[in-house]
Amino acid sequence: MLVFPKRLKAARLAAGLSQERLGVLAGVDEMSASARMNQYERGKHAPDHSMVARLADVLHVPVAYFYASSDDEAALLLAFHRLSIAQRLAVLDFVSQQLPGSGDASAP
Repeated sequence: MLVFPKRLKAARLAAGLSQERLGVLAGVDEMSASARMNQYERGKHAPDHSMVARLADVLHVPVAYFYASSDDEAALLLAFHRLSIAQRLAVLDFVSQQLPGSGDASAP
C-alpha cells in the first residue's frame, strides 16, 4: 500500500470525519469532495502540495506525517506535533544530548 493513502485514511478516521466532510473542510466543492478524498485514499490520484497542506491543517497533523515511510516515524511526528513549543524544545535538547559527539561522556 502506498504511504500517503494509508496515512490520509488513518488521520481521517482518527479525526472522526467522513471523506466528504474532510474534503469540504479542506476546500473541495461539496459535490465532488467525497469522490476526490476516496481517490486520494485509494492512491488513484495524488493531491498537490497545497491540498496536502490543507488536509494536514484540517486533520491537525504535520504535512510530513503523510510521507513518513515507517509507522514509528509517523507516530513520532504526530506526537511531536501535539507538544507545546516548550515541550518540543525540551525534546530536541534531550535528543541532541543522546547523539554521539554531543559532549556527554556517557554517549556511545
